[in-house]
Amino acid sequence: MTATATASATVLRRDALVVFAGLLVVMFLGALDQTIMATALPTIAGDLGGLSELTWVVTVYVLAAAATTPVWGKLSDLLGRRELLRIALAMFLVASALSGLAQGIGELIAFRALQGAAAGGLMTLAMATVGDIVAPRERGRYQGYIQAVFVLASVAGPLLGGVFVDHLSWRWVFYVNVPIGLAAFGLLGRQPAAAGQWRGARIDVLGAILLAGAVSAGLLVTVWGGDRYAWGSAQVLALVSAAVALAAGFIWQERRAAEPVLPLRLFRDRVFVVVSAGAFLATLSLFAAIVFLPVYLQLVTGATATTSGLLVLPMLLASTFSTVVSGRLMTRAGRYKVFPIIGFALMSAGLALLATLDTSSGRGTAMAYLAVFGLGFGLTTQVLIVAVQNAVDRRELGTATASVNLFRALGGSVGVAAYGAVFAAGLRHALPRHLPGPAAGIDAHGIQASPDRIRMLSAPIRHGVAASVADALHGVFLVATPIAVAGLLVVLFLKERPLRKEMS
Repeated sequence: MTATATASATVLRRDALVVFAGLLVVMFLGALDQTIMATALPTIAGDLGGLSELTWVVTVYVLAAAATTPVWGKLSDLLGRRELLRIALAMFLVASALSGLAQGIGELIAFRALQGAAAGGLMTLAMATVGDIVAPRERGRYQGYIQAVFVLASVAGPLLGGVFVDHLSWRWVFYVNVPIGLAAFGLLGRQPAAAGQWRGARIDVLGAILLAGAVSAGLLVTVWGGDRYAWGSAQVLALVSAAVALAAGFIWQERRAAEPVLPLRLFRDRVFVVVSAGAFLATLSLFAAIVFLPVYLQLVTGATATTSGLLVLPMLLASTFSTVVSGRLMTRAGRYKVFPIIGFALMSAGLALLATLDTSSGRGTAMAYLAVFGLGFGLTTQVLIVAVQNAVDRRELGTATASVNLFRALGGSVGVAAYGAVFAAGLRHALPRHLPGPAAGIDAHGIQASPDRIRMLSAPIRHGVAASVADALHGVFLVATPIAVAGLLVVLFLKERPLRKEMS
């Protein structure tokens, strides 16, 4: 390499690091908005009214993000990611500002839908852009930074939300996105104008609509089933039928479209199929730990909501550590298959250990078991993203990344619904066994909705509730363990392809 070429490569590397920092800020923005809302929702309900519609503030965001993720990925392959990322970021900031200015619950829900649609692009386009600026062989070096962003957002979100609600206004939960987003715009200024692969074909609008409809209907089944409507109700069955019909229509459309939103040929690639299934199962396993361990900490050990959030930190730090280690080893050796195999094995072990928790287990024990799970999770998800980006043609990098993110989102939604049903069923059977007769009126919904109220009850009733919750969670973790084992079996079929040292 000549001196001029070497200098040019150095400059490109410096620019790439600045852009990578901007991408981390974008990912932080997307992750923060998923964690900062929880502490503000009760205050929003009190200020804007519409308590019955409050869940839509969260639900519509999740639906819009999941439904638009594949569309953003496909458009980025056709048109290039630089300008599209800026459009998604600008949409997100405008929607955030409008959400902060909302004067009614209906306005807030509408603006959150727009924000969710933009968020569907933020994470996918940021991850795909990492694939544009860093070769697969080198990408492992940067995985730890990406994982650290999610850890920071998980910790900072609830804390910032509490500070804003207590000392400023719930509206700052949305306004805070604006300065963070503007900082991202500045850092992304050096992003190269990567050309898309526009081939003069019409964008598959019908396919996008059918996919968005199928995903939305499927997610609504998981959100409403067993909660707002019974699983066998006409409403849930109608949503299931709609999801199946829309999915069938989508497959039919993708077979004939010139530029399909999700090319079916990707499902002939074993790496893509295994990674998609692995991402789904990993996220499905994750939600058992990250959603229901705080329930154990609050209702069995008596921890406050804030304390329970901090007690989950060892899992997040463990996952960051294992992500960093696996990334460096992957960069050095150019191989990756062993990491998700070990990762799913550790996740399975961690969930099996969590299933042994009872009323006599201490918080330290729970944290140690969570750390085992976190070590496994850190060896899995980021490595799978690298594997699929290394396997597909660069022209379909955005589509493949978006598709894997969609399966991760589906895994999270299915996990919340499935584990919630298992937990509620377990409580219904356990409460009559552990509670004294006069307390028989306490039900599963009341326990989940108001942990603080449980702490104010008499000691015998508190102990009965704690024993019931521990029994119910035993069932949740026993269901989650074979799911993680299934993930282990799936990644055994991952075809390892040498990590490319070049971008093309």
